[in-house]
Amino acid sequence: MSRSFYCSFSANELNAREGILSVISRLKNFGLSEHRLNEIQIALAEAINNVVEHAYENNTSGEVKVTCSMHDANLMIEIHDTGSPLPNLELPDGNLGPLEKNLETLPEGGFGWFLIRELTTDVHYRRVAQTNELKLTFSIA
Repeated sequence: MSRSFYCSFSANELNAREGILSVISRLKNFGLSEHRLNEIQIALAEAINNVVEHAYENNTSGEVKVTCSMHDANLMIEIHDTGSPLPNLELPDGNLGPLEKNLETLPEGGFGWFLIRELTTDVHYRRVAQTNELKLTFSIA
């Protein structure tokens, strides 16, 4: 059985937050566990915040499009934007460097792609016709 939905929102912090919450709210109708929904929300927030902060860094009129579809035991979330492409058209590796023992010297960012990769089953990126396409796959077992 396949279920899906689509939504879009302006690429700014407020609308991104509301868009993420809307997606998670609609995913609750798919019968996912609260734990898995929390993991999906973390990965989705990291990915969409990257779009807002980096792809649309100098663009005030950007849009983020999100499609969610459930196929058997997999949830696929596709995020599309027309912002700047990822450097070298490649996903960051998401590896964590050595962490400092002093919490005050830890960097503020740099954990997003690590979290996305840890919480998903598969991640794919491609640039097609001036559009970024990020596909996140989550195993739902």
